[in-house]
Amino acid sequence: MNARERRAARQAAVGDPAPAVRTPITPDRIVDTALRIVAEEGYEALTMRRVATTLGTGPASLYAHVVNKADLDELLIGRLCAEIVPPEPDPARWRAQAHDLAAALRDQYLRFPGISRAALAMAATDLAVLRLQEGLLGVLLAGDVVPRAAAWTADALVLYVAAYCLERSVVGRDDAWVRDRSELVARFEALPADRFPHVSRYAAELTAGEGHDRFDFTVDLLLDGLAGRA
Repeated sequence: MNARERRAARQAAVGDPAPAVRTPITPDRIVDTALRIVAEEGYEALTMRRVATTLGTGPASLYAHVVNKADLDELLIGRLCAEIVPPEPDPARWRAQAHDLAAALRDQYLRFPGISRAALAMAATDLAVLRLQEGLLGVLLAGDVVPRAAAWTADALVLYVAAYCLERSVVGRDDAWVRDRSELVARFEALPADRFPHVSRYAAELTAGEGHDRFDFTVDLLLDGLAGRA
């Protein structure tokens, strides 16, 4: 190989890079991208168009894998539920196990501000969601709770977790009507006592609670009532 040929070969080796291989769009990539958007900007920012733009494609590419926004919502909730492993039901610990499952779902929702709104707006058919429901129902039935009471309580627990997390995602936001507890207490105490004697007097009690105190209280209240039916 002469000098001219060696130069041409070297330039070919370091010349224009090979075209990048485009990463294919898959349901998992769509869900990963959607969850990242929610984590960074909140559930209100999530749209099919926004996901498509973030992926560098058009909405039509998403619809080849996801039917619509409602379908995407179910995939998101399914992903979060899939990361929760229901315990083997223990008749001696059924109340603690049910509480732990509710807390695990709560913690998943709170990672993604406002995402529990999707759970409140859907009838679960995703297998991962149903797997969590199966586990929760099994735990309640292990406590000798009658099937209908166990089923209704499982539904009530899941609904409460979603509502609790949605409320937590709103408190303290820049556009919230009430920013913190002290402001709410002041508003309650300023109410006319002749029309709102209890709200104005017990403003501190109505707004009390640190961390997940109110969550624990409500879940225990549901389970205590269910234990009375066992």
